[in-house]
Amino acid sequence: MKLIEEFKTFALKGNVVDMAVGIIIGGAFGKIVSSFVSDIIMPPIGLLVGGVNFTELSYVMKEAVGETPAVTLNYGNFIQVLIDFLIIAFAIFMMIKAMNSMKKKEVEAPVAPPAPPAPTKEEQLLAEIRDLLKK
Repeated sequence: MKLIEEFKTFALKGNVVDMAVGIIIGGAFGKIVSSFVSDIIMPPIGLLVGGVNFTELSYVMKEAVGETPAVTLNYGNFIQVLIDFLIIAFAIFMMIKAMNSMKKKEVEAPVAPPAPPAPTKEEQLLAEIRDLLKK
């Protein structure tokens, strides 16, 4: 029973819920970026390099024989996934950079000016003497 209670405490902490939401949003963001790369970025790049569809680029290591399929090295798909990764990594970098700059602004926010230093004992005595002399 203690294990279940510990898990319940862990699972219901705010950080775990925030992390779960982040993972879900990250998965959706990954799909958006994958679609962006495969449907928007790669076709013009393929057109620029001679009408190549990157997902179909492969190196045939062993030809198909009968019903045995060919053994291929699909480097075009790897290039596309690599571009997906670079875009996602850059977007996350920019988001973290923006968050860090916001944190710096909070830290650098002007704080009340420091109070002037308290007068030394000599200054206090001199002020008392001055006040006595005025009387």
